[in-house]
Amino acid sequence: MTADLARLLAGAAAVLLDFDGPVCSIFAGYPAPQIAAELVEVLRRHGADVPPDLASEPDPLEVLRRTGAAGDQRRTRAVEDALCAAEVRAVETAEPTPYGREVIVAARQAGMPVAVVSNNSAGAVTAYLTAHRLAGYVSPVVGRAYADPERMKPNPEPILQAVRSLGELPARCVLVGDSISDIEGARAAGVIVIGYAKQPAKVEALRLAGAGAVVTSMSAIADGLIERGSG
Repeated sequence: MTADLARLLAGAAAVLLDFDGPVCSIFAGYPAPQIAAELVEVLRRHGADVPPDLASEPDPLEVLRRTGAAGDQRRTRAVEDALCAAEVRAVETAEPTPYGREVIVAARQAGMPVAVVSNNSAGAVTAYLTAHRLAGYVSPVVGRAYADPERMKPNPEPILQAVRSLGELPARCVLVGDSISDIEGARAAGVIVIGYAKQPAKVEALRLAGAGAVVTSMSAIADGLIERGSG
């Protein structure tokens, strides 16, 4: 464990986890580009004129963002509903992140509450946690605001919602996330932030975005929490 990671964990009283990445790969068995293409078809069925760049967008969350930005609430709700259903289906074949479970259990054993703050739907997150016998370890689950993609991270609001639910100060919470939006949202919320880079090429990007420390395996965080709990 690096000195930076040890310092960040020592200053935290609660753990906030992004879902897709630190906890699991939600789209491992139901690929994100396939879902994005299905959402584009939803838009077409609702009369949208879909530009080529959106038609080829591989990220379903970006399809939702752009739909919301276009300002048609009926289409935004249709895409949101389709994405929620797809995410719940996707968790059935999601791949657990190595040591993601150990981080959750170690945090609780160290006396730290654990929350999930995700741009995925709360229903999908809860379904995954329930299926993997983790629901009892995690509360609250703060998912994507319904049909309001502007409130997704990097907007700090969902992170602050979790902090308020835990009754903690932002500066005493640590968020673990694997995307630039996680890092930016955490910094805007005033919480401690650790980057998780599944691909080594992502380490520098997360550091430049402002992560206080970056790990390439969740085992480093699990080890730090186990050490803290036994100290």
